[in-house]
Amino acid sequence: MNAFLSVTALGLLLASTAGAAPKISAQSIIVNPLPTSLSVKVWTDRGSGHQAPSYVPGDHIRLYTSVNQDAYVYLFNVDPQGKVDLILPNRYQNGGNFLKANTTRAFPSPGDPFTFTIAAPYGLNKVLALASRTPLNLDQIASFKSQNSFATVNVQGQQQLAQALSIVVNPVEQSSWISSTAFYNVVPRSGSAAPLQTPVPAPLGAAAPQRGTPIQPAPTARALSVTVQPLPSIPDWTTTLDGGSLSSLYADYAARLRAEGYTQTSSRQTGNHIRGEFRRGDSRATLEVKQKGKRFEVKLTRR
Repeated sequence: MNAFLSVTALGLLLASTAGAAPKISAQSIIVNPLPTSLSVKVWTDRGSGHQAPSYVPGDHIRLYTSVNQDAYVYLFNVDPQGKVDLILPNRYQNGGNFLKANTTRAFPSPGDPFTFTIAAPYGLNKVLALASRTPLNLDQIASFKSQNSFATVNVQGQQQLAQALSIVVNPVEQSSWISSTAFYNVVPRSGSAAPLQTPVPAPLGAAAPQRGTPIQPAPTARALSVTVQPLPSIPDWTTTLDGGSLSSLYADYAARLRAEGYTQTSSRQTGNHIRGEFRRGDSRATLEVKQKGKRFEVKLTRR
């Protein structure tokens, strides 16, 4: 569901809210008070609707998002304990977070070297999608440390996330961003607990609806974990990537090497050829990606 205000008196709204600051709804969703032609949708692989789909720990989840105009999309997951994860962008995502108009992207996409795996705590999770026609600077909210695929997010809970994102979007043209949300439940494998209803966005300033008695969460787990798929065991191989690019394919395999504990020591691009050197203790690896028309030759040498 798109989190933008529905109005009939468009001219009156434009006159009264021009230059207005981003709003935070009673559901702790960042809202653009101005009408915009940009729209974004987000949903899970089990659909969306009046009732949030349920997952049990160990399930894999895939998120989908679409935009009606070219835009950069940022996805955040807020679990029942208020833990915030920046899902997109991440270090392993192939193709970045830029989406073309009227296209749908899956995260992870087929061919990405990772999966999202459901884990406790149990309860209702919220996925917030923020789309912007221009890239946003999230340095004050999140940072990548070590070789984690998830960024370290410096805010806790929906309210703080919405407030921080309000600051992030404030410098950009107000008609150039929009937000949307999706929900899903994490339930025990026994299935004894009834799924929680997806909350309907309340009017601005209204009290948040009661969600009933929450399922007791696990104390330290996170709702989403990442499983990184290993590189092929053979040292050399050739592959193709439709609609991709030389740099994105190199970034894909470089991320897999980092997931194995390698650190990139150097990289160099000459025309349609990228070569990178990696090190893990006494082990060395050379990654080469060459583009020949629409075909990419990928060569990995370990020593």
